[in-house]
Amino acid sequence: MNNPQIMIIKKGEEFAGDKKSSHSLLTNIEKRIVAAGVPHIPSWIETYHLTLTTILWSALIILFSWLARSDIRWLWGVSVMIACQYITDLFDGAVGRYRNTGLVRWGYFMDHFLDYVFLSSILIGYAMLFPQKYALSLFFTLMMFAGVMVLAYLRFAATNEMKIHYLSIGPTEVRIIFIIINALIIILGKTYMVKALPFVLIFSFLGLTIVVYRTHLKLWQRDMKEKVIRDEWNRLNKK
Repeated sequence: MNNPQIMIIKKGEEFAGDKKSSHSLLTNIEKRIVAAGVPHIPSWIETYHLTLTTILWSALIILFSWLARSDIRWLWGVSVMIACQYITDLFDGAVGRYRNTGLVRWGYFMDHFLDYVFLSSILIGYAMLFPQKYALSLFFTLMMFAGVMVLAYLRFAATNEMKIHYLSIGPTEVRIIFIIINALIIILGKTYMVKALPFVLIFSFLGLTIVVYRTHLKLWQRDMKEKVIRDEWNRLNKK
């Protein structure tokens, strides 16, 4: 007896690391931008070039943050680097699929590892700017963001679905938030912004808690559903 659902459970599913599940506030706009832009990217720019440029953007973020210690206007440079990383990250996977480069697993590994490097560079930059007494708050902020990234990878391992947007917030929206924070620091000064760190931590913790709970519930229900299917399969085979 061939049961398609049982076959999926036994054989596994095709690697889906390059197929991101996107349901953020800006997803539809991004899809239109990618569809219109990918055919016009020069052929000498490869998908791996776009992925690896995150190393450059991250290094420049740290440099500009260091320079901002003496002139806060250098934070505009940090915001430009965040925008550049957004553009290359938006198109790297799309270019690979459009040209059928085949770098699926490599792209999954490097893209997400460098996302962590990029996020760390931003928080390292803030650590350079803010007084030492706020270092612990920045460390816990990094823990919250890293927790979301770990959650995404664990969820992918359990479901073979790469979801990077939670509560309608994804990497694009987070980048916009960082750019807004930089603008506020330049305009209002560092003193006012460091006072907001506890609120950032509280909302980050609450958001992560909600997402973990929803994910745990979904996986529990999926496990129970598959258990029913397996039990029925075993019962039928014993007859």
